Amino acid sequence: MRRKRRDHSPAFKAKVDLTAIADELTMAAMTKKFDVHAHQITTWKKQLVALAPDVFGKPQADYGDTGDTEETINSLRAKVGQLTMENALGERGLTKIHGPRGKNW
Repeated sequence: MRRKRRDHSPAFKAKVDLTAIADELTMAAMTKKFDVHAHQITTWKKQLVALAPDVFGKPQADYGDTGDTEETINSLRAKVGQLTMENALGERGLTKIHGPRGKNW
């Protein structure tokens, strides 16, 4: 009977890879401990080693700082102003229809 396909989390993969790189256990012991095929462990280890230089080599802008924060702030402020105006106009319209807010609300 075939085993159901499993998706491993990045945290689990990192744990297995760090164990493999540190040579704490033999390959057979790792396959038994983590219940993952030896070929899969080897593949993850190769990926980690290949991508390791990028972790320290990327500039800070690649980690979420898009550089257009000033534009984003300005557009958000404009949206807040628009919603404030809409809210104020809505309040005035309700006041004209139902009277002051304290009486009928």
